[in-house]
Amino acid sequence: MEPSRQEFRDAMARLGAAVTIVTTDGPAGRVGITASAVCSVTDSPPTLLVCMNRNSSLNPAVQANGVLCVNVLPGDAQELSNLFAGFTGADQVARFAFGNWSSLVTGAPALEEAVAAIDCGVEEVVEKGTHSVVFAQVRAIRLGAQRPALIWFSRNYHPVGLPG
Repeated sequence: MEPSRQEFRDAMARLGAAVTIVTTDGPAGRVGITASAVCSVTDSPPTLLVCMNRNSSLNPAVQANGVLCVNVLPGDAQELSNLFAGFTGADQVARFAFGNWSSLVTGAPALEEAVAAIDCGVEEVVEKGTHSVVFAQVRAIRLGAQRPALIWFSRNYHPVGLPG
């Protein structure tokens, strides 16, 4: 028997994941959302996989702009994560008013305070169920200060990593 949607969601809640803000900028606009469905695919060429809900504001913008930046959040960035997750009701312009933003190679917004900012070009998009699975080739990386990162585990935030 196939597991229920709730059983699957409960199992995934027990799979800790880095909390990131995925951003894009270009002709389709400047957009960013909080995401935890990000992982490495290969280091040759350096490639990430980013899953986005088809209904998210980020999805059409990333596909039209062809670029994205994965900003790995530090352990103390829960408020920023909530802002980009849409929990505050802030629009895209208001979201980018918080934090310090620059860009690397592609023009996608890179958070200065990020543990790592990974700037990518979109290589391929696969549609699966409710999500778009984006394969993105890394074009540039900026490593931030070594400090704890933010993870999402058991439906809550947790700092993890170096003692802080």
